[in-house]
This record gives sequence, C-alpha cells and structure tokens, in this order.
Amino acid sequence: MSVFKNLKFTFLLALTLGLAPFFPEPHIWQKLKLIIGGSAGGFDLMDWWDVIIHGTPWLLFLRALYFKLLK
Repeated sequence: MSVFKNLKFTFLLALTLGLAPFFPEPHIWQKLKLIIGGSAGGFDLMDWWDVIIHGTPWLLFLRALYFKLLK
C-alpha cells in the first residue's frame, strides 16, 4: 500500500501542513477565500505557490478517502 493512499497519514498531513500556520486563520483558507472572492488577480507567484503547498495535502487526503471508499 502506498503511503499516499494511507488515510491516517494523509489526514495528519492535511491537518499539519495543510492548515499551517493556524493563527489567525489557516493559510489555505485565507487563500481560498481570496480566490473565490475574485481577488486572486493581485496574487503574486508566491501566493500561488502557497496555494499549491498548502492545498496538496488536502488533495492527497481526498484521493486516499476516494480509494478507501472504493474498497
């Protein structure tokens, strides 16, 4: 079994790297609000990099959850 199909590992990864920094609000949440709100036009390359870095653990978790539900 691949480590990236492990539901517990990917959930832990999403909670730590995916939500860091935790205060004042999770970084990925802040970036997603800006993208959904239409303010992403002013994003720099670093902002998009943040979305990738903090969003990838959530995508891995959703992928692992998908494989778990298929079983």
